[in-house]
Amino acid sequence: MERRDFLKMTGIGLGSLLLPAMHGRVIAAEALLSKLDVATKKKFADIALNAAKSGGASYCDVRIGRYLRQFVITREDKVQNVVNTESSGIGIRVIANGTWGFAATSDMSPDAIAKAAKEAVAIAKANSKIQTKPVELAPVKGVGEVSWTTPIVKNSMEVPIKDKVDLLLGVNAAAMQAGASFINSILFLVNEQKYFASTDGSYIDQDVHRIWAPMQVTAVDQKTGKFRIRAGLSAPRGMGFEYLDGNKADKVELPGGAIVYGDSYDMKEDAIAAAKQAKEKLTAQTVKPGKYDLMLDPSHLWLTIHESVGHPLELDRVLGYEANYAGTSFATLDKWRDKFKYGSDKVTIFADKVQKGTLGAVGYDDEGVKTQRWDLIKDGTLVNYQVIRDQAHILGLKESQGCCYADSWSSVQFQRMANVSLAPGKQAMSPHDMIKDIENGIYIIGDGSFSIDQQRYNAQFGGQLFYEIKNGKVTQPLEDVAYQMRTPEFWNSCAAVCDEKDYRFGGSFFDGKGQPGQVSAVSHGSSTARFNGANVINTARSLG
Repeated sequence: MERRDFLKMTGIGLGSLLLPAMHGRVIAAEALLSKLDVATKKKFADIALNAAKSGGASYCDVRIGRYLRQFVITREDKVQNVVNTESSGIGIRVIANGTWGFAATSDMSPDAIAKAAKEAVAIAKANSKIQTKPVELAPVKGVGEVSWTTPIVKNSMEVPIKDKVDLLLGVNAAAMQAGASFINSILFLVNEQKYFASTDGSYIDQDVHRIWAPMQVTAVDQKTGKFRIRAGLSAPRGMGFEYLDGNKADKVELPGGAIVYGDSYDMKEDAIAAAKQAKEKLTAQTVKPGKYDLMLDPSHLWLTIHESVGHPLELDRVLGYEANYAGTSFATLDKWRDKFKYGSDKVTIFADKVQKGTLGAVGYDDEGVKTQRWDLIKDGTLVNYQVIRDQAHILGLKESQGCCYADSWSSVQFQRMANVSLAPGKQAMSPHDMIKDIENGIYIIGDGSFSIDQQRYNAQFGGQLFYEIKNGKVTQPLEDVAYQMRTPEFWNSCAAVCDEKDYRFGGSFFDGKGQPGQVSAVSHGSSTARFNGANVINTARSLG
């Protein structure tokens, strides 16, 4: 199904939500619960490995994937669609004559698998005629037969569709009763059943789960036609359906009274708050442009981290490999060698694919590399990038950092962003402590529209909720707020970061990159952070 058909099918634009193209065939919900036997997957993998080696490959890896998705889409009192999809097949990547080759097939018969392996080898040999330098792979020790599963409590695919529909319609009804004019709510549920095997001696079976429950609540002034939207404050997570349990212990009340969430989300409570806050935004004071100290909640800061740190520190982007589509990076290798001051000494930003409950968490990446955590920026200084096996030698590293990913068995794996997070502050500090010292500031909660240049240097970010801070207290809601930044100036203006008790996640469920395009899911953790002297503009002002 094409993207335009999916958007037509859902019947909603959803504003800032990026809806992905749908891959695979439509299936019954019951089919989401089945799995392919591990022994069968190993048998298929060995067929591919043997065929590739016999054809002249010096290296081969095999990914057997079953990618399952369920979307439940509602608006007010109506179910707009329920979609279950499956995409299954095998992708085979080889090195022959020092060059990469790749082929894939959805036909899981032995003959078709062997044919695809030989095709990958033939492609590699053809590519080698124009290859100027052979592929240099960082070594990986085979791990034998191992498995990894997202640590979930409730498998989202096992929850009856009726329960999911009842949840969303109940959320919608609560928002409408609280004053909303419109509401869209969705459940995005993903299960990736992935099997990796390679000539290094690894046979890795992984069962990966993700969930997202976005919504958009709209309030309309019937007299003027003016409207305002407040999106939900859920975070996409690497969790099961337990994320929607709404445990009180995971609820956080911020200065000024706004409620945000940790490892458990109360969707109905947030919908009610969203309806009230959307109405509040209709009459909120428009912001006066100028310099302000910003207090940024993790529900907002994740996107700034993603765009101004996560992407510019992808090594393939730094090297220009993504210049045609995604762009390049200001954080060039000479800055790394010169120990570039990316941020203040309050700023330590790390990458990982191991934090529990995150979108990027897996046991092994799509090259069979065990996942890990590593620093990108240490006490403000640029110290590393994100690299995979055929890039490690460029930085003088002896191993990959384990951040290779493909969004499908039919897509070739390549370097993708790991979870990239701002480390909590070392001194005890809560948001209630932080706000006390801010004389003239703005508190921003939730992510909004943004713009950033091709080198990730100049940017502008909006949000969902904005509050004026005067003399250490929230005084009134604001509207039409966006702050402008140059990446190093912004991160060097970081004056404080709250401690680990305030550490929470945001993230992107559909992060795009590559040609042909692929999507990945990635989390960004942080505690509330303060940035001094930011330039704030009024987005409602007209120059005409």
